[in-house]
Amino acid sequence: MDNEKILLGRIKDLARRAYENNYITHTDFLSQSEIYDVKSMCVSSGLITGDNQIDGVDYCIYGGTSEPERAVMCFLPSYLDEEGLLLQEEADGDIINCILIEPANRKFADELTHRDFLGALMNMGIERNRIGDIRTDQTKGYVFVMKDVADLICNELCRIKHTTVKCRKVSVTECDIIPEFREVEGTVSSERLDAVLALVYRLSRSKAQELVESESVFVDGRTAYSAGYDLKPGARVSVRGYGKFVYDGVQKETRRGRLSVKIKRY
Repeated sequence: MDNEKILLGRIKDLARRAYENNYITHTDFLSQSEIYDVKSMCVSSGLITGDNQIDGVDYCIYGGTSEPERAVMCFLPSYLDEEGLLLQEEADGDIINCILIEPANRKFADELTHRDFLGALMNMGIERNRIGDIRTDQTKGYVFVMKDVADLICNELCRIKHTTVKCRKVSVTECDIIPEFREVEGTVSSERLDAVLALVYRLSRSKAQELVESESVFVDGRTAYSAGYDLKPGARVSVRGYGKFVYDGVQKETRRGRLSVKIKRY
């Protein structure tokens, strides 16, 4: 509870400073579950005063790339909207920088995973909330970080596992690694979590319920405790040992009353 009060106070302070000083303020990187918690706290505290507005101040979620897993909440001054912020960041990177990390010699490079890149950065003493998404194709990686740690990484990170690497700052628009997914379509009796899990992973409903009961399913970064939870469009679901997907929602209802749904499975 004390942590929630501290976080809520931080959000109110950021909104107040953006309003009073008419400049951009922002959080550190937050996970999707943390963003969900912030919004929930703001709703229960009466701070949501309009669409994408907290305590009378416009805000947006920005992670440097499309559909980020980790992002910052930016509180906007009166002269700037979300589109303007994105254009400003693409040009200048005042909040988030993108760093391209690649082997100095690919012939002798290890296969580098998300965990390898993240571990190397945290071993430098960089805190997790300063690091955003990491996009990798097993050789090079695009790492989104807060601007104030970008030079440190570029100047000091020279090795990941047994691979000598080189780092340089690039525009956030240069990241050409997009998570691969395939669309899954089918019908379900309802938008219940267990029904959608059974469709995506071709499981029985009872097996899907077992996964939830074993606390192996996470919705928007939060542990799912109920198989009867109805998914909302845009929900991000990860299942330990199976992978993750984004629920795109109901497309239509069939003549027999079943729901035709679409999912992006990564």
